Amino acid sequence: MPIITIGYGLDGYCDRCLVEKQRLMLWYNCRMNNSYNWYSTLIKPTWSPPSFLFGPVWTFLYILITISFGKVFIMFYHKQIPFIVALPFILNLIFNFSFTYFQFGLKNNLLASIDIVLILITIVWLMIAIYPYAKWITYIQIPYLLWVSFATILQLTITYLNR
Repeated sequence: MPIITIGYGLDGYCDRCLVEKQRLMLWYNCRMNNSYNWYSTLIKPTWSPPSFLFGPVWTFLYILITISFGKVFIMFYHKQIPFIVALPFILNLIFNFSFTYFQFGLKNNLLASIDIVLILITIVWLMIAIYPYAKWITYIQIPYLLWVSFATILQLTITYLNR
């Protein structure tokens, strides 16, 4: 497949869009490979879990997050909960998505440490805030709380060891 093509494909979209998508994916893959190579060079505590564990754990947690946060946003949309109850869920998503950028994009352990502490704080806040309205949503956050508590200690330790 040529790197640069001019013309239109059968579906009517310009082949150049495909080229741009390929360039973006190549840039992203190179960037992430460099980031993971960087992360592998960091000093980690002996109790740090193997890297292959993170994918399945986060997949499971994101399923729980999608179900519970989705329900919270539906409840807010239907005015079953006030905004102040939905706020920690919103902030948690922002902090959660920011962590990867801070840790692997900027390669900044300090910002990642601050961010993960904010993630942990918002988990506790959202569990307390939603409890009077939907106890099951609080309970479904327990695995998320436990993993992020461990991840916070791990991140703070890595930041300290690599200062």
